[in-house]
Formats: sequence, structure tokens, C-alpha cells
Amino acid sequence: MTSLKSIQPTSAKQNFLASASATVLIALAAQGAAAQAPTPAAQAAQNAPVEEIVVTGTRVLRDGYEAPTPLTVVGIEQIESAARPNIADYVNTLPQLAGSTTPANSSRNVSGGGAGLNFLNLRNLGSNRTLVLLDGQRSVGSQPTGETDVNNLPQALVSRVDIVTGGASAAYGSDALSGVVNFILDKKYVGVKGEVSGGVTTYGDDRDFKVSLTAGTGFASDRGHFLFSAEDTYVEGVALETNRAWNHQGWEITTNPLYGTGAGQTTSVPQRLLLPRLGLHQATLGGIITAGPLKGTQFGPSGSTSQFVYGSIVGTPFMQGGEWQALNLAGTQSLDPRVAHQSVFTRASYQVTDDMEVFAQASWGYTHGGYSVDAQEYFLASLTIKADNAFIPASVRTQMTANKLTTLQMGTLFGDLPPFATDNTRYTNRYVVGASGKIDAFDSAWTWDAYWQYGKTRVSKKFNDRLNPNVVLATDSVINPANGAAVCRIKLTNPTSNCVPWNYFGTGVNSTAAKNYIMTDSVTNVYFTQDVLSASASGEPFSSWAGPVSLALGIEHRSEGGGGKADAPSVANLFFLGTQAPILGSYNVTEGFVEAVVPLAKDTVWARVFDLNAAVRATSYSTSGYVTTWKVGATYQPIDDLRFRATRSRDIRAPNRSELFASAVFNSSVITDPFRNNASVFYQSSTNGNPNLKPEVADTTGLGVVVTPQFFPGFSASVDYYNIDITGAIGSVGAQAVVDRCFAGNQTFCAAVTRDATGAIYQVFIQPFNFLSQIARGYDIEASYRTPLGTIVNDWDGDITLRFLTTRYIKNYSSNGVNIPTDTVGSNSGNGPPNWRYLATVGYSGDPIDFTLTARGISAGTYSNSNIECTSGCPVSNSDHITVNDNHIDGAFYLDFALTYKLKNVADDGYGLETFLTIQNIANKDPAIVAHGPAGVAWALTTTNATFYDVMGRRFHAGIRFKM
Repeated sequence: MTSLKSIQPTSAKQNFLASASATVLIALAAQGAAAQAPTPAAQAAQNAPVEEIVVTGTRVLRDGYEAPTPLTVVGIEQIESAARPNIADYVNTLPQLAGSTTPANSSRNVSGGGAGLNFLNLRNLGSNRTLVLLDGQRSVGSQPTGETDVNNLPQALVSRVDIVTGGASAAYGSDALSGVVNFILDKKYVGVKGEVSGGVTTYGDDRDFKVSLTAGTGFASDRGHFLFSAEDTYVEGVALETNRAWNHQGWEITTNPLYGTGAGQTTSVPQRLLLPRLGLHQATLGGIITAGPLKGTQFGPSGSTSQFVYGSIVGTPFMQGGEWQALNLAGTQSLDPRVAHQSVFTRASYQVTDDMEVFAQASWGYTHGGYSVDAQEYFLASLTIKADNAFIPASVRTQMTANKLTTLQMGTLFGDLPPFATDNTRYTNRYVVGASGKIDAFDSAWTWDAYWQYGKTRVSKKFNDRLNPNVVLATDSVINPANGAAVCRIKLTNPTSNCVPWNYFGTGVNSTAAKNYIMTDSVTNVYFTQDVLSASASGEPFSSWAGPVSLALGIEHRSEGGGGKADAPSVANLFFLGTQAPILGSYNVTEGFVEAVVPLAKDTVWARVFDLNAAVRATSYSTSGYVTTWKVGATYQPIDDLRFRATRSRDIRAPNRSELFASAVFNSSVITDPFRNNASVFYQSSTNGNPNLKPEVADTTGLGVVVTPQFFPGFSASVDYYNIDITGAIGSVGAQAVVDRCFAGNQTFCAAVTRDATGAIYQVFIQPFNFLSQIARGYDIEASYRTPLGTIVNDWDGDITLRFLTTRYIKNYSSNGVNIPTDTVGSNSGNGPPNWRYLATVGYSGDPIDFTLTARGISAGTYSNSNIECTSGCPVSNSDHITVNDNHIDGAFYLDFALTYKLKNVADDGYGLETFLTIQNIANKDPAIVAHGPAGVAWALTTTNATFYDVMGRRFHAGIRFKM
């Protein structure tokens, strides 16, 4: 998919077919130009000089080269017509991307500080396996996992986006295991352009605005060029959702109280129930007694008591009916975090000689990545209150005495405390200096480039959380015999303690001092750095019988580091949500690559084109040693209408800093020791990074066919199959699994178990290991047709374009060697991917109006492919195959509309002015219901999946653009 106005075909480039997507549109335009008499404007465009285009599918620079690796190209016109606040919002509509991290689905990333980020995910293999580049160069990560936040790119200068949907490690290095997304800048832009726009949902919320200004000019008789671009964007977010009816129907998943082997139970019914009108019964905002003779006694404003009304079905942790609406809290989670972003980008280049250019660029980005609400603080039926607690109401204390109760079992949602919420800021600075040029060597012309890049991201992560030790002390309150006041028990033995007692019986009953004692802000300031030195060259040193042999080679050295500091409670792991301790540690990598294109046949009886493409990269990591990646591919065109392509590659993903150097988090619990007759052992666990990790290795196969029929000018289509088989994938298991794997003979896991002098386990290290295998398999289909309307009806102006892209995901599963591998394709409750993702557009381009109608969506799916759906006569449920009454999730179909009206055409006098309007989700279609549960904080989650469904509803976005 490409912009036909930004990439005009010439006679020298009319066979440019870089990939499935690039082929579809560029070959389409070339054939259309050959088949129809051009209009004067089109003739002028064809006669205009065209800048050489370098395509991301290969490092080899060669006119007419047709890459065997599939490539999708998104042009600036498609990006502008979509008018999204962020370019990632549009890129993520492409079917090849699934499971990307977006602001909508990252709002719950509280302790990790990830709310508001945009990480791209090709093939649903994880954003850490997708390499994001800016003009072919790496950028510093926004998290210790190394992913690049697309928010930080100079979006107003992006001229196109190249998406390599296949293994590209040999060409581009580590992290390109599932592909590359390369944002290409218009580095020769001349003029001034800007945009002012804003949007709002049909519900009147999630307002956004965008202001951008970009300028480019030559200097020194046009030997130099200067660029400037600045942008300010703001998305208001929806912190506490209240007006989406689909989110207030009480859909949850609960355990079935009729399932089991006890009295009145049976295993022939589903173990889990997906039902509407469900709410919590194990906790209330003011607290509820959840067991014993006083079960159901709940506490309200100012400590008032009442009897809780249970529903007709009472499972764990939900019930159906009764007071379910009061405790259906799906509307308390942010639908969209508040995100503010400002950025400045500058670049200056100078043509030192006719064959050499030097450049320097700098960028600054600030993201307030924004305020996001997660869930209420909670104890679900897990709070124990002693009989001498100072705050037990008199009526309850009387009943406890009568029933000889020494404790109360309770649940609470801490109604006197605010919910968990995060508020993060990021600053990203990036500097690049370099040079490029041409040189004659070995009787051949060569192009070369070299650059140094330094980037640094500084992050301040803040969220409010309760302090576990303080909660324990504040919970244990008694009456001070000296004055009859409530006091922490510890104050009686340690008067210097600053403990303030907490009242669990009601709302509006706790002081500010009590709130501040058990809840505070966790604040961590961290930074990530990246240094890159890179040089490469390409040329045609000699020729074969079928044409010149193209060669590219290069070398790169990269260092990744970081550090920071955290508050004392975080370092000591005292917060409920976990630690934010900074990751200390660095690594470096040195690598070199060679890539070649060898033509084997050209314009013969049996082949119009037959080329071989091969690449190899040697890489040395300071942490994991040496590794080799490679790629072999071929393109074969027997006739003008048909082209075949195939690739086979070895790709890698090196462990990131988080996996290598994550700070230790300590906990204690009990496990069984199979070495000692499964005796129960009290142990300490240490969850931390593993510096001994090796790179993940993937074998990638791609097969494709491209059709550009001569008898149907303007039409192109392609089908590409992929299979990615990953071995040694990085993952982790719990402490018990570590011990069990050691018992099974895996020495890698034995090294993570420490025993004392008697041979008893006293510590287990929970670390990531290279032990997973993962497979991703599917195929991409693309078809496109473009033609001037004048070929259909005389005197009609403008062009009509039809495009259709879809990806069929066939397989996506990982195996840890213990559990039965589950294929997640069609599991729409998590990252999926769905069986099908599709995008179809109908566009008209004319003067003064352009419009586009877009259909996008996904196929229906399941909650889990391993679930067994049944209502009666069910098999016995187990951890690998859970029985459930309903395992279906609906698909989605959305329509978007974009309209641009040119108030003044830039072709007239160099000044252009246009207004635009976009409507996303025209029909205001509600997302599919995706319920959660029974574990975790399902009661607080939005009842859909923001990764694949539109949670905001109809959105209007309008603005004005100018160019001069």
C-alpha cells in the first residue's frame, strides 16, 4: 500500500515490485499509465524528475530490484487522509500487525510505567521482536525492554512507512525477528506546512487536538538543506468511564457453584460460567463479612450496617443478581489514558562536494503518558480481623461474643482510598551526525553512508499504591487502655512507631493521616541510553551473464545501557503492586553484514527475470557471544503478468536489558521438593534477570506470488505465505516448575535452585530461560485497482482506487515443554491473533474533493481454544481443558469515512489550504463483549478487549492543513 502521488513511476522504474504491497500499487500505477492516455497533470507528473527510492526490503540499492521479502508501503496520503492523532493508530489497522501496545490497551500498565505507549507488533509475536527504524536507523527505547515508542518520531515529516513482513535480521540485525517497520522522512522538503485539528467522540469525551508546523529550505545555493518540525498533541483520555451502556451489563466469568465433587455438585456441568448481571460478593467499598454466622453483614457510609443481598448464583468471585449492580465496577477503569506529547525535530545537511554530503540532526520529545486509572485497592475475602479490633461496631462485637468468634473474615475495596492510578513522564533526546556519498572503486560506482547516533530516554514513573508492612500494622488496631482511643497494637510496645490505625468498617471513616500512612506514591526515575556507530556501502562490482551483480556490506557497533534510582519502599519491594527498581546493566554488540543480488536470467525464453538474493550477518554480543544470521531468497518472473518469490532466513532476537539485568524481587512461600519425597519446603524466591541468556533463534520461510495481468490494466494482487519457527524463546516459569524441571534432569533449571548444607531448598531463582518454542504461520492477501474515472465515464475527473488487505493467521502457539501447547489464533480475549484481520478501502481523488471509505475488522473467535464449551454432560474439567458454558466472542466490522476539501490548490501558486473531516466507526458499533475472570481483578476490567475492538465508539476529527 503506497501513495501513488509520492512515488511516481518512470520508464526506468515501471517494473518496481518491492513486495506484495508495493507491487500491488506501484505496478498498478505503471500499467495504468501505459494503458491510458494521461491527463495533462498526469503527463507533467510523469515528466518531472523523480528522486531515487530506497526500499526497506533490502540493503542493496538497485533500480528495478524486486525484493523476495514481502513489503507493505504506506504513503503519506493514506496517513493524512486517516487523520489519526498518532501515525501508529493508522499503521496498527494493517492486518499484518496484531497485538500492538496502544494507549487504549496499556492503561492498566501501572507499576511497569507503560500506560500511553505505542509499540508495534508484527505477526503477534511481541513488540520486542519487531524492529522499528527511523530512516533505516535505530532509536533509543522507551522501556528497558528496548521497544521504540512511535510517539517520539517526527510524524509531520514522515513521507512513507515501509513494513517488512518477514525475517530481516541478516539485513537489519537483532529484534527484526518478525519484521521491520521503517519510518521514512522527507529529508528534502521545501516550504512551510502545518496542521491544526481536533476531535471528540460521539459521547462528548476523549477530546484531542493536534498542532504541527514543519519547514524546509535550502541554503548556500541549495548545497545545504535545513528542516524543522514541531508538534503538540493532546488526548484527554477517559479516566472513569460511565456512559458506555455495553460496559454496564455485568458480563463476567465466574466459577460454577454446582461444579465439583461435594454434596449437591457434579462434574458434568461446566466449571465456569459466562453470564451477564454479575457483580462481586467477596468485597464491597465499605467492607463485608464473607464467612461464618455473620456472613453478608456489610458496612456503608459512616460505618452503617446492613445485610448484603446475594444473588441466585453465587460463584467465585462473582454472583448473579442481588446487589450485583452496586458491585459491578467495570466502569472504574480508564478506557483511554490521558496523553500529552510535544516534539521538536531539526536536521541540517550540506553538500561538501558533488559526491559527499554531511548532516546533523537532533530531536527532543516529551510525553506525559498520562494519567490512567486501573482498579480499586482490594482484599477479596482475604482479610482477617481480630476480635479485639478497635473499630468493630458494637452490634457486630455483640454478635461475635454470642457466637464465640475470635476473628472475622472480610473483603474490602478500600472505599476511603483512591484507585490505583499511574502518571508518567518521558523525555527522549536523539542526536545523529553522519555523511553519505558516492565513490568509484574497483571499476564501479559505489554509494556509502556512515553515522553516529546517541539517544537517551528519561522516565519518571509514578503510581499510588499501598505499603504492605504499613497495611499489616494499621489493620491490627486495638483500644488504647490509657485513653480509650483506637491505636495500632504496635504503638503499645513501640510508642515511637508512626503507625495510624485503619478502619475497615464503612466509608468516610478514615482520616487523612490514616490514608497517607497506608498509601503513598511509588516514584522511580530511570533512563535508557543507546549509542550506535554504523557504516555501509553498496555497488555493482561486476556483472553476470544476466546483468550487474549488486553488493551491499556494512558494519555496526551498538551499546545499550541505563540506570536510575527508586524510592526506598520500591527498592525494598514493599508495595502491593510490586517493585519499580531501576534496571542496572549494559551490553554492547558488534556486527557486520554482506548482502548480494545475483541475476541468473533476464529476458530469456523461460524467464523475464530470475534473481537470487542472499545475505549473512556476523554478530558478537558482550553478554551472549557470537551468532550468525542469514537469508536466501529468489524472485522468478516467467511472464510479465506473474512473479514468484521465496525466502528462507535465520533470524534472532537478543535478550533485552530487562531480561538480562532485572533487579531482584524477593518473596517467600512453600513448594514441594520431589528430590525429598515431595516434602513441603518453606523457601525464598528471587525474581530477577538472567545474564546467561542466549539470543532467540527463528527459521523463517516465505513463499509468494504476485499477479499483474496485462489484460486488466490497473489491477494487481498478491498472496504471501509465512512460517516462523522460534527455538530457545525466552520465558519464565514459577518456583515449583523450576524445581520440577530440575528433577526431570534439566541442568539449566538446577542452576536456579540453591540448597543449604543439609540439602534442603532455601532459595529458588525465578529467571527467564531459553526454553520456549514458538510457531507463527499464516498468509497475507492483497488486491488493488486504480483507474481514472474518465476511462469509465467520459469527462469525469479524478481517480478511483480500491484496495483490500487481509491476513489469515493459521497458527500462533508457544510450548514450555510442560503444559499442552495452545494455539492462540482465533482467541480474541487476549492478544490473539484473530483468525482473520482485514482492511478494505474505496477512495476517490479529484479536485477539489478527496474521500475514502474504509472497512476494517476481525473474525469471530473464542475465549480460549483449549476451553470445552458445554452446558450439560460435560467432561471433567482440568487445567489444560476447562469447561465453560459459552466460549464464543463476536467479530467486529467498522466503517470509517474521510473527506478532504481543497479550499486552495497548491498547484495554482504554491499555496495550498484544505480542510478535512474523518469519522471513525460511523455506525457507533459497540465492541464485542469480552468478559474477564474468575481470577485477578476481573471485576475492575472493561468488558471488552481494547487490543482488537473499538472501545471509544464513533469519533469525529476535523482540521485544516496549509502548505506554502
